[in-house]
Amino acid sequence: MLVFAFAALVLIAIPGPDQALITRNALTGGRTAGLLTMVGGVTGISVHATAAAFGVSGLLMASAEAFTVLKLIGTVYLLWMGVQTLLSARKRSAAADEEATQPAGSPWRYLRHGFLSNSLNPKVALFFITLLPQFFPTDGGGLGYALLLSLVFACIYLLWFSLYVLLVDRAGALLRRPRVRAQIERVTGVLLVGFAIRLALQSRN
Repeated sequence: MLVFAFAALVLIAIPGPDQALITRNALTGGRTAGLLTMVGGVTGISVHATAAAFGVSGLLMASAEAFTVLKLIGTVYLLWMGVQTLLSARKRSAAADEEATQPAGSPWRYLRHGFLSNSLNPKVALFFITLLPQFFPTDGGGLGYALLLSLVFACIYLLWFSLYVLLVDRAGALLRRPRVRAQIERVTGVLLVGFAIRLALQSRN
């Protein structure tokens, strides 16, 4: 279990779409927006983790058509988020004197961002299918142990990104300066587009 927890922490800490979206929303809507995006993200992960525990994700990976459809939807979503972020950075650069803090969006909007990012990503399903069985006890573990590992992963995810959101919020005065924020949004947009391209090239193998 300790080895699994450490492996989960390493994988969660690796920069990816989650970190990009949480950073983007934390700068846009503050700490609450970042935390809501995180909750949406862990909800999306839980869908795949639970499905993997019950074996449903295995069926998804076995179907080339289902895998491709989910991959394309996830790719389009990440591309859309990346382009929106790049356009926001461009507007911010052109209006560097605008107010640094924008009105907060709907809580459901931030939850949706995190949820869709992970639930539409077949790589998350593939991750749980390949990771969980490696940490089962020698007797096979079963459904209960798979769900326990998924819960541990979700708890580590929440802890890591809660600390990350607090860090971003603490540095908010600097990070929300129009020119600095424009640069961050520009980098975030490029990363999201890059993640979308990488997802589009992902194969079931």
